[in-house]
Amino acid sequence: MGDVNQSVTSDFVLVGLFSHSGSRQLLFSLVAATFTMGLLGNTILLFVIRTDSRLHTPMYFLLSQLSLFDVGFPLVTIPKMASDFLQGDGSISFGGCAAQIFFLTLMGVAEGILLALMSYDRYVAVCHPLQYPVLMRRQVCLLMVGSSWLAGVLNASVQTSITLHFPYCVPALLKLSCADTSAYELALSTSGVLILVLPLFLIATSYGHVLGAVIRMHSEEARNKAFTTCSSHITVVGLFYGAAVFMYMVPGAYHSPHQDNVVSLFYSLVTPTLNPLIYSLRNRRCGWLWSKFEISLLNR
Repeated sequence: MGDVNQSVTSDFVLVGLFSHSGSRQLLFSLVAATFTMGLLGNTILLFVIRTDSRLHTPMYFLLSQLSLFDVGFPLVTIPKMASDFLQGDGSISFGGCAAQIFFLTLMGVAEGILLALMSYDRYVAVCHPLQYPVLMRRQVCLLMVGSSWLAGVLNASVQTSITLHFPYCVPALLKLSCADTSAYELALSTSGVLILVLPLFLIATSYGHVLGAVIRMHSEEARNKAFTTCSSHITVVGLFYGAAVFMYMVPGAYHSPHQDNVVSLFYSLVTPTLNPLIYSLRNRRCGWLWSKFEISLLNR
Protein backbone atom coordinates (compact mmCIF):
# COMPACT_ATOMS: atom_id res chain seq x y z
CA MET A 1 0.00 0.00 0.00
CA GLY A 2 1.50 3.32 -1.02
CA ASP A 3 1.67 6.50 1.00
CA VAL A 4 -1.74 7.79 -0.02
CA ASN A 5 -4.77 9.33 1.68
CA GLN A 6 -2.57 11.17 4.15
CA SER A 7 -3.94 14.20 5.98
CA VAL A 8 -1.66 17.05 7.04
CA THR A 9 -1.99 18.41 10.56
CA SER A 10 0.35 19.87 13.15
CA ASP A 11 -1.70 18.85 16.19
CA PHE A 12 -3.00 15.71 17.87
CA VAL A 13 -6.36 15.45 19.62
CA LEU A 14 -5.98 13.90 23.05
CA VAL A 15 -8.68 11.54 24.28
CA GLY A 16 -8.29 12.34 27.97
CA LEU A 17 -9.11 10.18 30.94
CA PHE A 18 -11.78 12.62 32.10
CA SER A 19 -13.84 12.21 28.93
CA HIS A 20 -14.58 8.58 29.85
CA SER A 21 -16.12 9.40 33.18
CA GLY A 22 -19.52 10.74 34.12
CA SER A 23 -18.13 12.41 37.26
CA ARG A 24 -15.56 14.55 35.47
CA GLN A 25 -15.38 17.21 38.18
CA LEU A 26 -14.86 14.65 40.94
CA LEU A 27 -12.20 12.78 38.99
CA PHE A 28 -10.39 16.02 38.18
CA SER A 29 -10.45 17.01 41.86
CA LEU A 30 -9.02 13.63 42.89
CA VAL A 31 -6.23 13.86 40.32
CA ALA A 32 -5.41 17.45 41.36
CA ALA A 33 -5.37 16.53 45.07
CA THR A 34 -3.19 13.45 44.44
CA PHE A 35 -0.81 15.48 42.29
CA THR A 36 -0.47 18.15 44.99
CA MET A 37 0.07 15.59 47.76
CA GLY A 38 2.72 13.76 45.74
CA LEU A 39 4.54 16.96 44.86
CA LEU A 40 4.49 18.11 48.49
CA GLY A 41 5.52 14.74 49.93
CA ASN A 42 8.47 14.22 47.63
CA THR A 43 9.60 17.83 48.02
CA ILE A 44 9.58 17.43 51.81
CA LEU A 45 11.70 14.29 51.52
CA LEU A 46 14.18 16.05 49.26
CA PHE A 47 14.38 19.02 51.62
CA VAL A 48 14.88 17.00 54.82
CA ILE A 49 17.40 14.57 53.31
CA ARG A 50 19.35 17.51 51.91
CA THR A 51 19.43 19.53 55.13
CA ASP A 52 19.93 16.79 57.76
CA SER A 53 23.51 15.51 57.81
CA ARG A 54 22.42 12.31 59.61
CA LEU A 55 20.58 11.31 56.44
CA HIS A 56 23.61 11.72 54.18
CA THR A 57 23.92 7.96 53.69
CA PRO A 58 23.81 5.86 50.51
CA MET A 59 20.26 4.67 51.15
CA TYR A 60 18.86 8.17 51.63
CA PHE A 61 20.90 9.55 48.76
CA LEU A 62 19.27 7.00 46.44
CA LEU A 63 15.90 7.72 48.04
CA SER A 64 16.35 11.43 47.31
CA GLN A 65 16.98 10.61 43.64
CA LEU A 66 13.82 8.48 43.61
CA SER A 67 11.90 11.44 45.03
CA LEU A 68 13.40 13.65 42.32
CA PHE A 69 12.05 11.30 39.65
CA ASP A 70 8.71 11.19 41.45
CA VAL A 71 8.54 14.98 41.30
CA GLY A 72 9.34 15.09 37.59
CA PHE A 73 7.22 12.14 36.46
CA PRO A 74 3.77 13.69 37.11
CA LEU A 75 4.93 17.13 35.90
CA VAL A 76 5.27 15.73 32.37
CA THR A 77 1.57 15.00 31.87
CA ILE A 78 -0.64 16.18 34.75
CA PRO A 79 -0.37 19.98 34.19
CA LYS A 80 -1.26 19.52 30.50
CA MET A 81 -4.14 17.23 31.47
CA ALA A 82 -5.44 19.80 33.96
CA SER A 83 -5.05 22.65 31.46
CA ASP A 84 -7.00 20.76 28.81
CA PHE A 85 -9.78 20.02 31.28
CA LEU A 86 -10.10 23.62 32.49
CA GLN A 87 -9.87 25.17 29.02
CA GLY A 88 -11.94 22.52 27.25
CA ASP A 89 -9.14 21.98 24.74
CA GLY A 90 -7.86 18.48 24.05
CA SER A 91 -5.22 19.21 21.44
CA ILE A 92 -1.45 19.03 21.66
CA SER A 93 1.11 20.14 19.13
CA PHE A 94 3.42 17.71 17.37
CA GLY A 95 6.39 19.14 19.27
CA GLY A 96 4.51 18.99 22.56
CA CYS A 97 3.63 15.36 21.93
CA ALA A 98 7.26 14.55 21.14
CA ALA A 99 8.39 16.31 24.32
CA GLN A 100 5.91 14.34 26.42
CA ILE A 101 7.06 11.07 24.87
CA PHE A 102 10.71 11.92 25.52
CA PHE A 103 10.43 13.10 29.12
CA LEU A 104 7.86 10.50 30.17
CA THR A 105 10.04 7.72 28.78
CA LEU A 106 13.14 9.27 30.34
CA MET A 107 11.59 9.52 33.81
CA GLY A 108 9.95 6.11 33.65
CA VAL A 109 13.03 4.22 32.49
CA ALA A 110 15.38 6.09 34.84
CA GLU A 111 13.15 5.39 37.83
CA GLY A 112 12.84 1.72 36.91
CA ILE A 113 16.62 1.34 36.62
CA LEU A 114 17.17 3.20 39.88
CA LEU A 115 14.71 0.94 41.72
CA ALA A 116 16.61 -2.08 40.40
CA LEU A 117 19.95 -0.66 41.53
CA MET A 118 18.49 0.17 44.94
CA SER A 119 17.88 -3.55 45.42
CA TYR A 120 21.67 -4.00 45.26
CA ASP A 121 21.99 -1.44 48.06
CA ARG A 122 19.59 -3.50 50.19
CA TYR A 123 21.48 -6.69 49.31
CA VAL A 124 24.77 -5.20 50.50
CA ALA A 125 23.16 -3.80 53.67
CA VAL A 126 21.76 -7.19 54.69
CA CYS A 127 24.32 -9.65 53.31
CA HIS A 128 27.55 -7.64 53.68
CA PRO A 129 26.94 -5.05 56.41
CA LEU A 130 30.60 -4.76 57.41
CA GLN A 131 31.61 -4.00 53.82
CA TYR A 132 28.70 -1.61 53.22
CA PRO A 133 30.73 1.63 53.56
CA VAL A 134 33.17 0.38 50.90
CA LEU A 135 30.76 -1.31 48.48
CA MET A 136 28.35 1.62 48.66
CA ARG A 137 30.85 4.48 48.77
CA ARG A 138 29.94 7.82 47.24
CA GLN A 139 31.50 7.04 43.84
CA VAL A 140 29.36 3.91 43.53
CA CYS A 141 26.20 5.82 44.45
CA LEU A 142 26.96 8.51 41.87
CA LEU A 143 27.61 5.81 39.27
CA MET A 144 24.26 4.18 40.05
CA VAL A 145 22.37 7.45 39.74
CA GLY A 146 24.27 8.47 36.60
CA SER A 147 23.56 5.09 35.02
CA SER A 148 19.84 5.44 35.63
CA TRP A 149 19.79 8.91 34.05
CA LEU A 150 21.90 7.73 31.11
CA ALA A 151 19.66 4.72 30.49
CA GLY A 152 16.62 6.97 30.56
CA VAL A 153 18.09 9.51 28.13
CA LEU A 154 19.30 6.85 25.69
CA ASN A 155 16.01 4.94 25.69
CA ALA A 156 13.95 8.11 25.38
CA SER A 157 16.13 9.39 22.54
CA VAL A 158 15.83 6.14 20.58
CA GLN A 159 12.08 5.74 21.06
CA THR A 160 11.29 9.40 20.37
CA SER A 161 13.48 9.60 17.26
CA ILE A 162 12.01 6.40 15.81
CA THR A 163 8.49 7.59 16.64
CA LEU A 164 8.99 10.94 14.92
CA HIS A 165 10.35 9.14 11.86
CA PHE A 166 6.85 7.90 11.08
CA PRO A 167 4.19 10.19 9.65
CA TYR A 168 1.99 11.16 12.60
CA CYS A 169 2.65 8.06 14.64
CA VAL A 170 2.79 7.91 18.42
CA PRO A 171 3.58 4.79 20.48
CA ALA A 172 0.06 4.28 21.80
CA LEU A 173 -1.48 4.75 18.32
CA LEU A 174 0.69 2.71 15.97
CA LYS A 175 -2.35 1.80 13.90
CA LEU A 176 -2.67 5.45 12.84
CA SER A 177 0.70 5.36 11.11
CA CYS A 178 0.65 5.25 7.33
CA ALA A 179 4.13 3.70 7.20
CA ASP A 180 5.77 0.41 8.14
CA THR A 181 6.09 0.33 11.95
CA SER A 182 8.06 -2.91 12.22
CA ALA A 183 11.27 -1.07 13.15
CA TYR A 184 9.51 0.78 15.94
CA GLU A 185 7.84 -2.40 17.21
CA LEU A 186 11.23 -4.13 17.28
CA ALA A 187 12.77 -1.22 19.18
CA LEU A 188 9.84 -1.20 21.60
CA SER A 189 10.15 -4.93 22.24
CA THR A 190 13.92 -4.67 22.73
CA SER A 191 13.60 -1.75 25.11
CA GLY A 192 10.87 -3.65 26.97
CA VAL A 193 13.32 -6.48 27.63
CA LEU A 194 16.11 -4.10 28.64
CA ILE A 195 14.08 -1.86 30.94
CA LEU A 196 11.80 -4.50 32.46
CA VAL A 197 13.22 -8.01 32.28
CA LEU A 198 16.85 -7.19 33.14
CA PRO A 199 16.01 -4.91 36.10
CA LEU A 200 13.50 -7.45 37.40
CA PHE A 201 16.17 -10.12 37.13
CA LEU A 202 18.56 -7.96 39.18
CA ILE A 203 15.85 -7.32 41.78
CA ALA A 204 14.96 -11.02 42.01
CA THR A 205 18.62 -12.01 42.31
CA SER A 206 19.34 -9.41 45.00
CA TYR A 207 16.35 -10.34 47.12
CA GLY A 208 16.99 -14.03 46.57
CA HIS A 209 20.34 -13.55 48.34
CA VAL A 210 18.66 -11.37 50.97
CA LEU A 211 16.07 -14.08 51.65
CA GLY A 212 18.80 -16.68 52.01
CA ALA A 213 20.66 -14.44 54.48
CA VAL A 214 17.49 -13.81 56.50
CA ILE A 215 16.71 -17.54 56.73
CA ARG A 216 20.19 -18.16 58.13
CA MET A 217 19.78 -15.49 60.81
CA HIS A 218 19.31 -16.87 64.33
CA SER A 219 18.14 -13.62 65.92
CA GLU A 220 14.49 -12.60 65.65
CA GLU A 221 15.51 -8.98 66.05
CA ALA A 222 17.93 -9.27 63.12
CA ARG A 223 15.18 -10.77 60.94
CA ASN A 224 12.79 -7.95 61.82
CA LYS A 225 15.46 -5.36 61.07
CA ALA A 226 16.17 -6.95 57.69
CA PHE A 227 12.45 -7.04 56.92
CA THR A 228 12.06 -3.36 57.84
CA THR A 229 15.08 -2.48 55.73
CA CYS A 230 13.70 -4.15 52.59
CA SER A 231 9.90 -3.99 52.89
CA SER A 232 9.57 -0.37 51.74
CA HIS A 233 11.61 -0.95 48.61
CA ILE A 234 9.81 -4.20 47.77
CA THR A 235 6.43 -2.44 48.06
CA VAL A 236 7.51 0.42 45.78
CA VAL A 237 8.98 -2.04 43.26
CA GLY A 238 5.72 -4.02 43.23
CA LEU A 239 3.64 -0.91 42.53
CA PHE A 240 5.90 0.44 39.80
CA TYR A 241 6.81 -2.74 37.96
CA GLY A 242 3.35 -4.27 38.37
CA ALA A 243 1.82 -1.42 36.38
CA ALA A 244 4.71 -1.35 33.89
CA VAL A 245 4.50 -5.09 33.18
CA PHE A 246 0.74 -4.81 32.62
CA MET A 247 1.23 -1.95 30.18
CA TYR A 248 4.20 -3.16 28.15
CA MET A 249 4.46 -6.95 28.50
CA VAL A 250 0.85 -8.12 28.61
CA PRO A 251 -0.50 -8.51 25.02
CA GLY A 252 -2.70 -5.63 23.92
CA ALA A 253 -5.63 -7.98 23.31
CA TYR A 254 -5.99 -8.42 27.07
CA HIS A 255 -6.47 -4.75 27.97
CA SER A 256 -8.39 -1.88 26.42
CA PRO A 257 -7.06 1.63 25.64
CA HIS A 258 -9.09 3.00 28.56
CA GLN A 259 -7.47 0.49 30.91
CA ASP A 260 -4.10 1.61 29.56
CA ASN A 261 -5.01 5.20 30.43
CA VAL A 262 -5.93 4.24 33.98
CA VAL A 263 -2.79 2.14 34.50
CA SER A 264 -0.52 4.84 33.04
CA LEU A 265 -2.14 7.36 35.40
CA PHE A 266 -1.46 4.92 38.25
CA TYR A 267 2.29 4.59 37.70
CA SER A 268 2.81 8.20 36.64
CA LEU A 269 0.77 9.80 39.45
CA VAL A 270 -0.45 7.43 42.16
CA THR A 271 2.83 5.55 42.63
CA PRO A 272 4.98 8.74 42.95
CA THR A 273 2.46 9.99 45.54
CA LEU A 274 2.54 6.77 47.57
CA ASN A 275 6.33 6.34 47.54
CA PRO A 276 7.17 8.92 50.27
CA LEU A 277 4.29 7.61 52.41
CA ILE A 278 5.46 4.02 52.03
CA TYR A 279 9.03 4.84 53.02
CA SER A 280 7.84 6.95 55.95
CA LEU A 281 5.36 4.42 57.34
CA ARG A 282 7.41 1.26 56.84
CA ASN A 283 10.84 2.60 57.75
CA ARG A 284 11.15 3.51 61.43
CA ARG A 285 14.10 5.79 60.88
CA CYS A 286 12.39 7.52 57.99
CA GLY A 287 9.16 7.91 59.91
CA TRP A 288 10.34 11.01 61.72
CA LEU A 289 11.13 12.89 58.50
CA TRP A 290 7.80 14.68 58.60
CA SER A 291 8.24 15.88 62.17
CA LYS A 292 11.81 16.85 61.32
CA PHE A 293 10.47 19.00 58.48
CA GLU A 294 8.00 20.71 60.82
CA ILE A 295 10.77 21.42 63.35
CA SER A 296 13.01 22.89 60.64
CA LEU A 297 10.19 25.23 59.60
CA LEU A 298 9.56 26.34 63.18
CA ASN A 299 13.27 27.08 63.72
CA ARG A 300 13.37 29.44 60.77
